[in-house]
Amino acid sequence: MSERHLQPLLHDLVGVVHAPTSALGDAAGQIRPHGVQGVFHADARVLSRAELRLDDREPEALTRGPAGPHGARFVALARWLGDPTPDPTVRVERTRQAGPHGVTEELVVSSTATDPVRTTVSVDLGCDLAPIELVKSGGSGAPLEAKAGEPGRVQWSAEGLTVTVTGEAATVDATGDRATAPRLSWPVTLAPGESATLRWRLAVTDPKAAVTAAPPGPGWSEPAVRADDRRLVRLLDRSLADLRGLRLAEPAHPEDVFLGAGVPWFLTLFGRDSLWAARMMLPLGTDLAAGTLRVLARRQGTRLDPATGEAPGKILHELRRHEFALAGNGLRLPPAYYGTVDATMLWVGLLHDAWRWGLAPDQVEPLLPHLEAALGWLGEHADADGDGFVEYVDTTGHGLANQGWKDSGDAVRFRDGRLAQSPIVLAEVQGYAYQAAVNGADLLDAFGRPGADRWRSYADRLAARFRGAFWVDGPHGPQPALALDRDKRPVDSLTSNIGHLLGTGLLSDAESAQVAALLSTEALAGGFGLRTMSTDDAGFSPLSYHCGSIWAHDTAIVLGGLARAGHRAAALRLADGLLAAAEAFDYRLPELYGGDDRALLGRPAPYPAACHPQAWSAAAGVLLLQAGLGVYPDVPAGRVDLRPLAGPELGALTAEGLRIAGTEVKVTVDHTGRASVTNLPTSLKIPTQRTTATPTNSPA
Repeated sequence: MSERHLQPLLHDLVGVVHAPTSALGDAAGQIRPHGVQGVFHADARVLSRAELRLDDREPEALTRGPAGPHGARFVALARWLGDPTPDPTVRVERTRQAGPHGVTEELVVSSTATDPVRTTVSVDLGCDLAPIELVKSGGSGAPLEAKAGEPGRVQWSAEGLTVTVTGEAATVDATGDRATAPRLSWPVTLAPGESATLRWRLAVTDPKAAVTAAPPGPGWSEPAVRADDRRLVRLLDRSLADLRGLRLAEPAHPEDVFLGAGVPWFLTLFGRDSLWAARMMLPLGTDLAAGTLRVLARRQGTRLDPATGEAPGKILHELRRHEFALAGNGLRLPPAYYGTVDATMLWVGLLHDAWRWGLAPDQVEPLLPHLEAALGWLGEHADADGDGFVEYVDTTGHGLANQGWKDSGDAVRFRDGRLAQSPIVLAEVQGYAYQAAVNGADLLDAFGRPGADRWRSYADRLAARFRGAFWVDGPHGPQPALALDRDKRPVDSLTSNIGHLLGTGLLSDAESAQVAALLSTEALAGGFGLRTMSTDDAGFSPLSYHCGSIWAHDTAIVLGGLARAGHRAAALRLADGLLAAAEAFDYRLPELYGGDDRALLGRPAPYPAACHPQAWSAAAGVLLLQAGLGVYPDVPAGRVDLRPLAGPELGALTAEGLRIAGTEVKVTVDHTGRASVTNLPTSLKIPTQRTTATPTNSPA
């Protein structure tokens, strides 16, 4: 039987991050030399072991918690030391902090024993400098030999990386068998009531890294939020702390900040993820959006290259230090890979939305040539077979077979479970294309550039073609298909993808109402959020990556579209599911989690290989805040619309520090759903509020 390469589980590991550095250890704080545990810097594991012992025995784990936005604190007991009573008298606190170029640990051993306590504290280390793709495939590198130098210091070097660990006042043993498992040790004597503080630090020198640490500062406002539902406040606090840890920049352009996608597999630039996260963060300012747009514009495609997927005007999918090759499945992605069908349209959407939130014209204007190039890709390269739809196919045989946000190999399935064959025409991608064409036309008109009529005509034709090709009969009435396959047959499964069509303009009001009804069915909405595939479909599995699990960002995007369109009940149901999931995961929403019914366990099941923190999962909390407040600015048009989701069901909600046109404003929604804004720039007006009837869920 052939060897199976299993991706290591990480759902129960404790992570700290200050991009591009992250660390993953177990619940006791130990970093053990197996699985995905370790300290990572960009795409390399720079420490594979850090095991704490007292007298060669591991302390017993007691509890743990966060220690600021980039740290974690672990509390353990050494019950074999101190008084021989039922009460423990020797306690160990281990605080781990991630920094942009390494990690530090502080070890505090304290005693309340009646007699002096003597012990030797040690930390066993290891380094394999394994690339992230090897770790993701379930592999590991051979332990490297350490070089001892100055007192208390050990070092490893390979592939241009240098890793140095320094223990303050520590003794180092790196000889013989300990050459690949060096030990830092400290003798400790504690009088009654005394404590000892020990420290060690890891520093990384990595001149070949594709990404680097962002300058200090969050780069967005830190809103003060008050809510009757305290889960929303806790979710935002944790999410914004996690997002501070995911900030990255390119070495040559540190001023342009973007968000790395997630820990540990995707802590780098990802076009789709970074764009969606920046779009969700717009209520807190446009700086992150501007940085993300400029970073991706500099890497916008300029030529046709089948090996990388590059095409003129196309936006990058991901950026790595070297080729990303996963063992066992033949995937080999070049360092700069363009295999994404949607990032180009999402780039246009972010530019448009940032402009609507108040991105200054002098920041928009330099990006207009890139907008025109992106629209050029849409018109000239996105439709290879000329049928009028945007499609994708991997021509290399070793790239991503699926190139939408659901990019696993089995993500596009018919209702009976059969896999669709490429080229694939995804439903939500047609919505993105329609919106990009209309948004692009608005920008071209606003800045006096030609071509707007062409793109509005493109959008009209696309909407007509979509209406004729995608709507099928399903178990709950008419529904948009997930996709069209290579033979242009509708892939008739019911999935969350259809929720991304809301707000793009591709659907009529009646069609949007029918989509809202479908999204409200128990088959899609019966878990803690929105399932990626309905339970009625043969391909459904609650722990499938894209065919039944629940993704926080997916749920947030769809509930945001429902709320904006006035489908209040459907949006509130998804919001409650997302908040319940946040509570279950200590308010750090993972990349995804199980799609089981709520009643099965009373809490969502973890997806065992989910990244956490994840940029668009964390940013989902900000999108939920925006939907609750219902604030939708159009700065160029001089207006701010208010359509709050908060009110009778969700409760009252207030946020101070949102940014509209660069000005911090306060938005309040009372228990009745009445919204108000203070400190709004005088150039902006709020249309007269009125109660909007929820659209009837009529069939298309």
